[in-house]
Amino acid sequence: MEDWQRRTLLYVGLVFGAIVTFSVPYHYGMILLEGDEGRQFVGSVQVVVETFTATGYGSDSPWETTAMNLFVILMDVTGVALVFLALPVFAFPLLQDALSTTVPTRLEDADDHVVICTYTARAESLIDALTARDVDYVLVEPDRERARELYDSGYRVIAADPESADGLEAARVADARALVADVSDEVDTSIVLAAREIGDDVTVVSVVEEPDRERYHRLAGADVVVSPRPLLGRSLASKATGAVTADLDDAVEIGDDFEMAELAVRRGSRLAGSTLADSGIRERTGANVVGAWFDGEFRSPVDPDETLTDGTVLLVAGETAQLAELRSLVRSPVRRVERGEVVVVGHGEVGRTVAAALDDADIEHSVVDVTAGDGVDVVGDATEPETLRRAGIEDARSAILALPDDTVAEFATLVADDLARGTELIARVESADSVTKMYRAGADYVLALSRVTGRMVASALLDDEVLTPELQVELVRTTAPGLAGERLGDADLRARTGCTVVAAERDGQLVTDVGADFVVGADDTLVVAGSDDGIGRFNELAG
Repeated sequence: MEDWQRRTLLYVGLVFGAIVTFSVPYHYGMILLEGDEGRQFVGSVQVVVETFTATGYGSDSPWETTAMNLFVILMDVTGVALVFLALPVFAFPLLQDALSTTVPTRLEDADDHVVICTYTARAESLIDALTARDVDYVLVEPDRERARELYDSGYRVIAADPESADGLEAARVADARALVADVSDEVDTSIVLAAREIGDDVTVVSVVEEPDRERYHRLAGADVVVSPRPLLGRSLASKATGAVTADLDDAVEIGDDFEMAELAVRRGSRLAGSTLADSGIRERTGANVVGAWFDGEFRSPVDPDETLTDGTVLLVAGETAQLAELRSLVRSPVRRVERGEVVVVGHGEVGRTVAAALDDADIEHSVVDVTAGDGVDVVGDATEPETLRRAGIEDARSAILALPDDTVAEFATLVADDLARGTELIARVESADSVTKMYRAGADYVLALSRVTGRMVASALLDDEVLTPELQVELVRTTAPGLAGERLGDADLRARTGCTVVAAERDGQLVTDVGADFVVGADDTLVVAGSDDGIGRFNELAG
């Protein structure tokens, strides 16, 4: 039962109760105090109703006794109070409903769309990817008030229950390209089961929180089960260990002996403090700088006069040996051969994956969590300085914050950065909106679970192959019919889209020499790197 229905029933009960409460003493007061011995009870009820409805005919006035006059005054005041009480119960909600937008409960016209159940921060990244590629979607939101807010904000949404076949039929799931369930493991399986009541034609993608529950999602009928948390954990671990070991290589293989990687400029490295032009990266290693993050802001192309500071993250492409040479330049010369220690803050699914990856790489580490358990070395609140001190953060080379709450993660980052300025801080957040705040708090590298999830789901649904769901940048393999026969220099893609063509596949061969004179063929498949928005602009330009 909705809130307004409960309030209405309560108000109606209050009114009838008040009528009975006042009618009985009024009736006997008129008989005993006013001498109206032949009075009928229904006449007393009528007077009370007249008073409460403010019609005020006063058929029994004047009253002779003081007691009856005082009782009538009380009844008049109560009647007025009930009238004013009706305003917030009835009038205001009705006026609000009349002025507010009506949220549709059914999708009237749609085909080849993606049904998303329901709205979350992770769904936002998926919507961005779908919108960038001109793919229709609809959100199925069971909370009517939230659905109204989303509708007013410009989202395509219907107010319906995604766990029921009727709700999914209202979203025209039978005509959809795919259905995505991403709420919780239990709710997702319920959504999948409801979708299978309608039919087996639609592709169903389910996002699993606990990897060991993947089996049950598939038993429910999911075609694709996405597990982003372990991938996120492994990526964070690779960032922490990349400065001292190659056991966890975070490079993305594009072709034989050609890779792309994110490399952070470490404190005290040979590149820290130099401009991109003075760094001589291209001349010294042969690697190509595609873009870079400065305090969480991605820039592509990078201004040659831009200074590479501690924490600048370079997005580079090149042969394996070239990237290995560049890694030696971005590492700190003092610590490049030291094992060091990594502090892992948080021991949820992501934190456990990070710790397991560090164990596999034989990297010394300690684990902090608010709850004691197997694998937890220090029990305590990560926002308390003493907890982080006991974990050894002041002497650690890196700290990985794998906390599930973004607000707590931001505060913990402030505390950690204040305690150990020389410790590299690597963090995960739930929402992409928290990334910039984490950089401001002092983090050196941040990955958003919502962005990783959105890219993994998008890769399962779209024609473009997303190669890097676990990186800050998006790397896709896609066709570009709109650029056929055009030189890359003439297309000016970096200036127009912020994207860079890293390589091209032609006749089964990978072409890595894709400079300004490279002419795009009609059947070429391009490997393109850029931000999520940049990839959207590239798709629009390239058709």
